[in-house]
Amino acid sequence: MIALITRELKLSLRHGADTVAALLFFIIAGTLFAFAVGPSPAVLAGIAAGVVWVCALLAALLPLDRLFGADFEDGTLDLLLLSGLPAYEVAFAKTVVHWLTTGLPLLVIAAPLAVMLRMPEAKIPLLMLSLVPGTMILSLLGTLAAAVSLGARRAAVLMPLITLPLVIPALIFGAAAVTSAHPAAPLYMLAAMLMAALPLAPLGAGTALRAAAE
Repeated sequence: MIALITRELKLSLRHGADTVAALLFFIIAGTLFAFAVGPSPAVLAGIAAGVVWVCALLAALLPLDRLFGADFEDGTLDLLLLSGLPAYEVAFAKTVVHWLTTGLPLLVIAAPLAVMLRMPEAKIPLLMLSLVPGTMILSLLGTLAAAVSLGARRAAVLMPLITLPLVIPALIFGAAAVTSAHPAAPLYMLAAMLMAALPLAPLGAGTALRAAAE
């Protein structure tokens, strides 16, 4: 599986425009919120955590349509499944690469965006701490949605409709971890969701890949 992750990572780096597009969307969407609500520091600070989380969620969706689509169209997916590698490992490798090329860069940009939105400096470490499992959950559930919608008509429209309801709990607890006076409970919930999604999402995505390849 390490070889597959390395291969997928090299391919993703060759299509670096997808990562750049996701980061630009993240920055522009966060900036639009600031323009919409006005320059009041108190207002911006109150919504900063939610804005960063929503923008990260939407930005993470952008590269998902290429996650399996190109391999499905050119037959690479069939070869991977026939190589003897379990389908869930193929899905997990795609998840890892999605997080490395999208989730990790979003983490790097999140802190400057939070500063721009006037988030108190004391809250920024909590934001970053919540986004680490949060972006991993987004990658896991996004991979599952990409696999389920693979081969469907208008998959690009169907995939966000599957993903967004699934990630609402992560969004709620992620924002609550930053704004709550007791952040431990929301962080524990995020960790529990990650532990549940870590085995279940690749298994579900692998089953969907097998069904799409048949």
